[in-house]
Amino acid sequence: MKGLTTRQLDHYKNKGYVSPVNALTSNEANEIRDEIEKIEKDWPGALEGINRNYIHLISPKFNKICLNKNILDAVESIIGKNILICGTTLFIKNPNEKGFVSFHQDAKYIGLEPDNWVTVWVAVTDANEKNGCMRMLSGSHKENLRFHEQKFDKNNLLTRGQTIKNVPLDKTDPVILKAGQISLHHPMIVHGSGLNYSNDRRIGFVIQSYIGANVNQVIGKMFVQKARGKDEYKYHEYSKVPAELMGEKEIISQNKANKELSKIFYSGSKKIGKF
Repeated sequence: MKGLTTRQLDHYKNKGYVSPVNALTSNEANEIRDEIEKIEKDWPGALEGINRNYIHLISPKFNKICLNKNILDAVESIIGKNILICGTTLFIKNPNEKGFVSFHQDAKYIGLEPDNWVTVWVAVTDANEKNGCMRMLSGSHKENLRFHEQKFDKNNLLTRGQTIKNVPLDKTDPVILKAGQISLHHPMIVHGSGLNYSNDRRIGFVIQSYIGANVNQVIGKMFVQKARGKDEYKYHEYSKVPAELMGEKEIISQNKANKELSKIFYSGSKKIGKF
């Protein structure tokens, strides 16, 4: 793969997202799932709450995904050749649970400016309408930031339960992916996802986000890793590349990054959520 095609780029520019894009093999996707489930088994609670973030700092396998050539080629097509990794998040919907993601815009609370950044959603399992795939409000990235009500819903997988009301579901596009495929979406696009009605987990490994080296954090502090190109701006502190799974240094690095991330996510909020 050598980046997005002209047709894919046009779709991204006009619609605010592009999918599906082939990136990983099904075996590579299964390896991510195995790593997730190994951590859940051997270190109970280690991927819950705020610790679902910066997961590439605790696992060399997770970190390797962020440096995948196919993913970076697609990202470079959108934000240019100087690419930093500034965060990762797991979005897991287990069967028979009621987890959902309300409609929102990523740019609302994350403090990254300018908007030369893109979120990559890696399907660890298949994502479809039955198991609660993402849905995009096509073209909404061309509009301004919308009002988000902070609901702090029990089952909402977002930090504040931030919700854009009255998004017409029938006007949204389902982002259907096979395990190993990715979608890429713009910071301003309105998107969300519903419940998992299937008999298996729906797992998304989300690189949120890849940023151009010219992108600054205007609310707080983020820890980055260089993925490609040069970082001439040096706005951010660099995180340590993980050497082992759930090592002491790796956990300290993740905790340090998540402490700062929480300050960003809840800046100006009178309440703190579970993520």
